[in-house]
Parts: sequence; structure tokens; C-alpha cells
Amino acid sequence: MKYAILLGDGMADWPMAELDGKTPLEVAKIPNMNEIAKAGTVGIVKTIPRGMKAASDVANLAVMGYDPKIYYTGRGPLEAANIGVTLTEGDVAFRCNLITANNDTLADYSAGHIHDKEATTIINFLNEKLGSDRIRFCPGKSYRHLLIIKTRSHEEATDYVKTVCVPPHDITGKSISKNLPKGKQADSIIDIMQKARQLLEKHEINKVRLDLGENPANMIWLWGQGTDPNMPTFKGMFGLTGAVISAVDLLNGIGKLVGLDVVSVPGATGYYDTNYQGKGEYAVNALKDKDFVFVHVEAPDEAGHNGEVREKIRAIENFDKFVVGPVWQYLKNSKEYRIMVLPDHATPVEVRTHVADPVPFVMAGKGIGQNGFEAFTEKNGAASEVKFKSGAALTGHFLKNK
Repeated sequence: MKYAILLGDGMADWPMAELDGKTPLEVAKIPNMNEIAKAGTVGIVKTIPRGMKAASDVANLAVMGYDPKIYYTGRGPLEAANIGVTLTEGDVAFRCNLITANNDTLADYSAGHIHDKEATTIINFLNEKLGSDRIRFCPGKSYRHLLIIKTRSHEEATDYVKTVCVPPHDITGKSISKNLPKGKQADSIIDIMQKARQLLEKHEINKVRLDLGENPANMIWLWGQGTDPNMPTFKGMFGLTGAVISAVDLLNGIGKLVGLDVVSVPGATGYYDTNYQGKGEYAVNALKDKDFVFVHVEAPDEAGHNGEVREKIRAIENFDKFVVGPVWQYLKNSKEYRIMVLPDHATPVEVRTHVADPVPFVMAGKGIGQNGFEAFTEKNGAASEVKFKSGAALTGHFLKNK
């Protein structure tokens, strides 16, 4: 039995006047997802547990089959696992975004989607200037990096974890001072951010970026903090071997923590220019050796955050053509298979951030019946009688070999 979960990050949306009351998913040309809908079951699932933030880490952990209420400790530790950062007792890992600040406005949560080489130079520079036996900056990819704080006690670590830190993509265009961390360790976190800003505003890379008309990486934003999680292996949970394919540290980190093979695809960027075709091809190859593959595509989410409806439609179409299509065609030639396609959460273009709305899913294959829908859309998902109260429950059902 072969299983594939194909996830278009933030793919779900709200009806838009610009699209005559339709969503990007409804407008996009997605023949493969629609074919799966005709062959199988369309439904709806709540991937964000009540009381938890509508975040990609929470949602993807759930869709991977792990209940966030049980296993989630923060985003930073999940990303640390992928970049080879080992957390020890007392370590608190923060996601560290390179951002563009314009006076008191957070102008860009990604510093113009800064390239890896420039970003690594900046993060290493910050580690040289601000790093210590307690503070360590670790380079990741593009604007996504880590800060590790070694605490002196369990109480101090808890205080850091409980400090409220707002994700930068939630406050694009809004006040920095009104959205700074709040809580017992807020002052120490803010101090690091302010010291980094003073250093980065004078950095040569940012002078060059400004000269070129590009957004400078003139500040860091710390958020998503947590301690080392303890999760059972995927094989232990579901009895399956598997692989994860993604361009972002978050998904690859989850994969490593649960014992999935992390497949690196050349040209996979986590943005509009990602290598969609390569992801599809590598997914098919992974299924030849493994029971299960999880493929994650970030581009629809980025388009939602950027408020770019046409780019979101294009990203969904590329996901359907180059990722869903090849995997679907390969599995159809298998005697026993299951395929599921879904977003982790909605990222509506209108609000440019994540929302906790239930999202549609479509699945087909052995033991999965048809429920009469002709297309994969948010509207059809909402109209379906097939509903799951959690992402972990959905994936647990999907992975049962019937």
C-alpha cells in the first residue's frame, strides 16, 4: 500500500469580489485535484485545535498525524531539528526572521525574501557581535533563522516560552512598538532585537540592498519559541516508512524528529520560483522505495501573505500540474494506494495572514468511496457530510490500511 499527502500551504481562501465571489482555488485550473475529487471523497477538517494559533507549525504537525495539543512545544525547536541544531535541557529555540523595519512600521516580514548567501552572512555577523555562552544565532534559509537561548533554570525557560511573541507576518504594515513581546522575559528579548537593529542598519549588505531598491534586512524579529519536543516515530505511530519533501526547515524538521527521510530537491526555494516539477519527480521516486510521502509546497501561503491573488492562483495551478499530477498518475497505476490533497490552513489574500477556518481536503484510493463532488473547492468541502474535528484524526483515518 502506497500513501501520499500533498499539501499546498495556505491554499484555502475566502470568496473575493475581484474574482466575482470565488476563491483562488475555485478560479485556478486544477484538473488533477478535480479528478481526484470525482474519484474519491471531498470533506472538511479543522486543522487548528481550539485555543491554538492558526500557524503552519501547528497545522502541519496535525496533518502529519501528530496531535498538537500533545506534541507541540513551539516552532523554533521543529526548525532547529532540520538545520542540525541539537537542543539540550534549558535551551529555548526562537524563530528569528530577518525583517525590514521602516521607522516604527514592520514593512516586510521577509526582508525582500533575502537570498541565502546574504542572510547567512548577516546571521553569522550577529552571532559574532551578540553571541555568547547563552545566546547563539543559527543560519537557516532566506529570511528564516534561529536564535537559541540557554536558560539557567526550568522556571526561566518556562518564562521565555510563555512570553507572548507575535509572528511578523501577522503585523506587516503595522506598528513595531505596539507588537513587541509581552511577558516576564519580554525585556531581554526586546533588548536582543534592538541591539541587532542598531548593528544591521549600518551593515554593508543593507547599504547595497537599499542602493539596488531592495528591502534591507535591518532588523530581526523573534517569535515561535519553544523547547525540545518528544514525539514517537512515524513508523512507530503508523507502521510505515516514509519521506518528507519541503523547502522549509519547519516541515523538514518535523520529518527528522519523527524519523522520516528528508528529501532535498534542487531548486526548491519555498517561494514562487520553487522547483515544482522537481518536487513531483522526487515524490514519485520516493514512493518507489517508501510506503508514504508527504510533499509540502509553500508558495500559495507566501502569495496570501503578500496579498497577491494572481500569484496565489498561479502557485495553486503549478502545484496541481507539477506535483499533484505526476503523483496521481503514478499511484493510479498501483494496485493499492491512497492519495490526499489539502491545505494546512487558509491564508486569505484579504487579511494576508493565517486564519483558523476549517479547510477542505480530497482523498481517493483503496477503501475510499465517492461522495459525488466534481471539484475540489472550499465550498464543496463545507457542503460535504465528511467532517473531521482534527487534522490528526483525518490523517489517522487516511493511513489506516483497509
